Amino acid sequence: MTRGATAGPEGAGRIRSDAAAFAAASRVQSTQATAGEEELERSLRPRRIDEFIGQQKVKDQLAIFIEAARRRGQPLDHVLFAGPPGLGKTSLAQIVAEELEVPFVMTAGPALERKGDVAAFLTALEPHSVFFVDEIHRLPRALEETFYPAMEDRKLPITVGQGAGARVVTLDLPPFTLVGATTRTGLLTTPLRDRFGVFHRLEHYETEELASIVRRSAGILGCEVQAEGAIEIARRSRGTPRVANRLLHRVRDFAEVKADGRITEVVAAEALNLFEVDAEGLDRLDRVLLEHVCVKFAGGPVGLSTLAAAVGEAEDTIEDVIEPYLLGQGFLQRTPRGRVATPAAFEHLGLAVPSGDGLF
Repeated sequence: MTRGATAGPEGAGRIRSDAAAFAAASRVQSTQATAGEEELERSLRPRRIDEFIGQQKVKDQLAIFIEAARRRGQPLDHVLFAGPPGLGKTSLAQIVAEELEVPFVMTAGPALERKGDVAAFLTALEPHSVFFVDEIHRLPRALEETFYPAMEDRKLPITVGQGAGARVVTLDLPPFTLVGATTRTGLLTTPLRDRFGVFHRLEHYETEELASIVRRSAGILGCEVQAEGAIEIARRSRGTPRVANRLLHRVRDFAEVKADGRITEVVAAEALNLFEVDAEGLDRLDRVLLEHVCVKFAGGPVGLSTLAAAVGEAEDTIEDVIEPYLLGQGFLQRTPRGRVATPAAFEHLGLAVPSGDGLF
């Protein structure tokens, strides 16, 4: 257990977040990066903005801001990327640095624990660098004030000494661009959020966009994928490029062992069925939760604690890992009385939809 993890709600919240992240990382359909995927992701990431597939409005606006900054010879305004995990926030941050031809420095909110950590990064930046802070919503509140003068005035106040003899020394910082990424915009404080000049929210991808990503990734990995096979993988990827690339990696292994190495529609379907990813992108844990609500609790409503005990997962894992996709796809509803399965959930599981007024 990390130091201070048991002290107060902030520590408890960190434990819950870490537990949910661990549970997410164990699933093939997880939108979180799993252990050992860093090298694969780096090899598949686009380097330039014209190589980035999808998010067209974001790309168009970002390209204008980047070109304007280059022509003026000034740093780009501070940028905030928001959206669910796996949609390309880190890739876009790296693309910003690549397009501006400036250094890229990366860290994450949970890694910054003291003001000295922030100062070490900021004072070491080269002029016009892109400083990327992933999971910026997890930045300790006490450290946010350190960023305010740095973002606005490129100043860094440092307290030297203690007690009555303490004095504040202000360091000048080089011009830089802070790029933040968050999956929980609502957890950002208003003063920090308002200091970003550019805000973009990334949305889930269409099937055709994901199929293009699958074909591009297959070319980099050196495997042959037919158009129908790419679409089959894309359909089951939850609208998320990270999931699409992971499924491609698994399907490639299946194709090499069970087929002739080519990924056709049939091969992709057989592989994903073997890995328990169904046609709607639901995995085993998704279906277990829906089956409990539909069968054991007759469609609901069922309270979160009761459902967690029945499924055998922690409450925060259900809330943060399993439920979001089911809610987004219309299989589940949250009501004041508890979780309720929709008719779509019954139909997907091949169950008869309750008749009469019922719960719907």
